[in-house]
Amino acid sequence: MTKLKDNYFKIIRAGVNTTFQDIGRKNLNHIGIPIGGVMDKRNFILANALLRKEIYSPVIEFAYQGPFLEFNGDKVFLVITGDVQFHILKKNNKKIAGEPYNVYLIENKDQIDIQSTNKSVYGYISISENFILNKIWSSVSTNTKAKIGSNNGEKLSDNQKISIENKNKNTALAKLKYVNKKIEFIRVIKSTNFDYFSKKSKEIFFNNKFKVTKLSDRMGMRLEGQILENIVNTNIKSEGIVKGVIQVPSDGNPIIMFADHGTIGGYPKIANVITADFDRLAQMTPGSYIKFKEVSLEEAEKLFKFYNLETSNLISQIL
Repeated sequence: MTKLKDNYFKIIRAGVNTTFQDIGRKNLNHIGIPIGGVMDKRNFILANALLRKEIYSPVIEFAYQGPFLEFNGDKVFLVITGDVQFHILKKNNKKIAGEPYNVYLIENKDQIDIQSTNKSVYGYISISENFILNKIWSSVSTNTKAKIGSNNGEKLSDNQKISIENKNKNTALAKLKYVNKKIEFIRVIKSTNFDYFSKKSKEIFFNNKFKVTKLSDRMGMRLEGQILENIVNTNIKSEGIVKGVIQVPSDGNPIIMFADHGTIGGYPKIANVITADFDRLAQMTPGSYIKFKEVSLEEAEKLFKFYNLETSNLISQIL
């Protein structure tokens, strides 16, 4: 059999907000460069772990509808993670209903059609070979608003080619039984401006539900609900902000900062989402409801350690 010279995926349909992502770029906030990186860290790690790759290797992240890809090359192993519906169309016209967290052998001219996520937002594609990408500030992570990252800081587009290495890595088929859990609460710690808000507003924040609006993306999630009253000042001097901080602008509706958030903000901050709840928060779709629960800093640290332990345990269960 003649070995094909180049390995690549042709994008027949790019899907919605399909980008290259990794763990992000660190230690650049002071010059206005956000960390970025994947929205759902656990599903990102599991995608690479299923292929026995370095767990922070670059992946393709997509939202709602994924890409329709055609592979050109010798062979590659592929896995999709997240709550995702997809099919693999073999070159002999055989159609396989894909299952997330299962590694598949993809051969020349096979196609992968990722139809949608199921009551969630983000999914991930990893392959046994490496994508051929340029790093910007030590990361391929794509921030389309800032035009930073691989692919010139842009989303992937129809008819584009994704070049990959052709090293024929020895990757075995593998699978994992995993269900993306829903959570009753999003846990938070009080933030620096918590006392800017009235007693009634503090009660509303922890006792009422907030609706996820359509104005949500990789930069942030806008919520709507009963108005939170600021009794001090609705604008403060801009200062550094972090992923998960919940800002409240003058309209009284909270905004949660996500991976591509700006590095400074001038709205009062009522709370911070704990790191252990980032993944499941990012997967909440417009129209769903959030209820916040306060935890202490010490509890947040314990929950983060448990999150990492749980992720490690899942990796050990890969068959």
